[in-house]
Amino acid sequence: MKIKTPGIVKADPWLEPVTHEVETRISRFQEKLKIIENHSGTLTKFADAYKFLGINYDSKLKGWFYREWAPAAKGLYFTGDFNDWNPHSHPMHIIGNGVWEIFLDEKKYGKSFTHGSKVKVWVDGDNGFLARIPAYIKRVVQDDDTKNFSGQLWFDKFDWKGDNFTPDPSEKLFIYECHVGMAQEKAGLGTYKEFSDTILPWVKECGYNAIQMMAIQEHPYYGSFGYHVANFFAPSSRFGTPEELKELIKKAHELGISVIMDIVHSHTVKNLNEGLNMFDGSDHQYFHPGARGLHPQWDSMLFDYGKIEVQQFLLSNVKYWLKEFHFDGFRFDGVGSMMYFHHGNDVIDSPYKYFVDGVEWDAITYLQLANKLTHLINRNAVSIAEDVTGMPGLAAPIQEGGIGFDYRLGMGIPDFWIKLLKEYKDEDWNIHELWNVMNNRLPGVKTVAYAESHDQALVGDKTLAFWLMDEAMYWHMHVDDPNVVVDRGIALHKLLRLFTIALGGHAYLNFMGNEFGHPEWIDFPREGNNWSYQYARRQWSLPANPELKYKYLAAFDKAMIQTIKGNKVLNDEFATQLNMDESNKTIVFSRAGLIFIFNFHPFNSIPGYTITVPELGDYKVVLCSDNAKFGGHNRVDESITYPAVFNKEIKTCQLNLYVTNRTAIVLKRI
Repeated sequence: MKIKTPGIVKADPWLEPVTHEVETRISRFQEKLKIIENHSGTLTKFADAYKFLGINYDSKLKGWFYREWAPAAKGLYFTGDFNDWNPHSHPMHIIGNGVWEIFLDEKKYGKSFTHGSKVKVWVDGDNGFLARIPAYIKRVVQDDDTKNFSGQLWFDKFDWKGDNFTPDPSEKLFIYECHVGMAQEKAGLGTYKEFSDTILPWVKECGYNAIQMMAIQEHPYYGSFGYHVANFFAPSSRFGTPEELKELIKKAHELGISVIMDIVHSHTVKNLNEGLNMFDGSDHQYFHPGARGLHPQWDSMLFDYGKIEVQQFLLSNVKYWLKEFHFDGFRFDGVGSMMYFHHGNDVIDSPYKYFVDGVEWDAITYLQLANKLTHLINRNAVSIAEDVTGMPGLAAPIQEGGIGFDYRLGMGIPDFWIKLLKEYKDEDWNIHELWNVMNNRLPGVKTVAYAESHDQALVGDKTLAFWLMDEAMYWHMHVDDPNVVVDRGIALHKLLRLFTIALGGHAYLNFMGNEFGHPEWIDFPREGNNWSYQYARRQWSLPANPELKYKYLAAFDKAMIQTIKGNKVLNDEFATQLNMDESNKTIVFSRAGLIFIFNFHPFNSIPGYTITVPELGDYKVVLCSDNAKFGGHNRVDESITYPAVFNKEIKTCQLNLYVTNRTAIVLKRI
């Protein structure tokens, strides 16, 4: 009998030496899935733990069960407003498998155990007698005076009636990455409602068809950007109520916008007061014991992905956000850190380092299970992996040896742009390197391309606009103020983004505000800046002001999205290279029937430039970055057609047009 070669090995012969290890990856997943099905019947039922653990109403018994998994604890005591915070009056009893339980009868507690009241649980463990927040709690709030966090009862009855939105799997993703808290112009916290009212219409107007929401899971420190999660089932209360988040999602769906959640399962806070660390008194309940349970760079805790209760906690979290909040998928944070004991910090120069040496197999199996579950619950849901290590099979089907993500983030692209702007003069750019970086992906591996995300805008780095223009943005952004630094910056900002979306992948992402060249960096309130919100906001008045040049970048981004989306450019796997002109720093290629011409040269403009095109016919300019409405100089005549004629000598079709410096031109055959 001939053994079938795994799909990812067929697609990439470099993996042939680890064929057995790829097969073992598939076997590990199948074995774990079988264990789960023996445990609960199906993977989706296994992920129903949030309906059993935590606080849930029993309609038959007419009361509330609170259950908590705490196997090493000596005792648990439920407390809150309902018993005047008495730490001993309501002991819980163990019912097996390390699960503790208490039942509160509605007749007795109906007037004290009410919507909005606060709760905690006292845990008697080897680390002392500590008040903790229930692990599966669905809302957590901070006291204005004490700054302490507590669980809060929230009996949500949101009406999802009419929300029949289903993402179209054939439609490519144009993702608007966003953060609710910093989405407003005011120097303070934005809310779910304000985001619904002001940001969603902007997203729609700009042409994006998905938002990727950061910092949704509750996190005690706002400045962590939502990456130090403490309460995995609680939407952050600092932005509003769960109903207001659901209303935001429902409104996005009405506008035809998918809502992707930035989900953090790669690590969690070390905090004892708010998080899961040593919840039952041990260091090995949710996490690996000792040093293996600590992330050295992130100062956080690492899950034990091989433990079935941890798998159930995290997979239930996946199902919870999909079912209860109607999210349309996830961007999984820190996947590159999860998959290796070295957290992606070692050089990976052989296939064995992807499948054997230093690889965290349990984490990979968990990610496979999470992707399987996501698509069982919603077959049209999207899953995106944040990984810079290039793990083979990341966005390939599980049965082919993959991990099951729909997309991988093209994280090398923004790093390349920043390096280019920091280290090289414009005239020293290598156009072949530009081409290779944008096309550095295997066939069939769907990639989200982006020129910059929130990562490039955080303190310690700069946005592309700020790298290009720096302090000139403070003084020379008025439309009547010509400035060579700003002119260069605006021109290259447009070229870099169009080059990225046209070549870099099968989906596109932009962080909110970067489309119009938002100035400066992102700096959340912290002690070092006197808890200021000055840089944790978005200045929407800048593109709205007709006297400022930000309007040019906003207009170009909108036209760019419209051109790429309207011509289904991202449906093509790769572009076809037509010309690489090193002396003029000019690249010409075709994709989905469009001809893209990029002249990156600082000053070389070429009259009558000859371009090879695939077909005879007349061609029309459908987008030109040099148009005055985009802050350009109107040097390219967009009113005329450009005829392509057959050159008998070289047996190709050619046309001629004026290709100006620092300009991108897109042609379409009429």
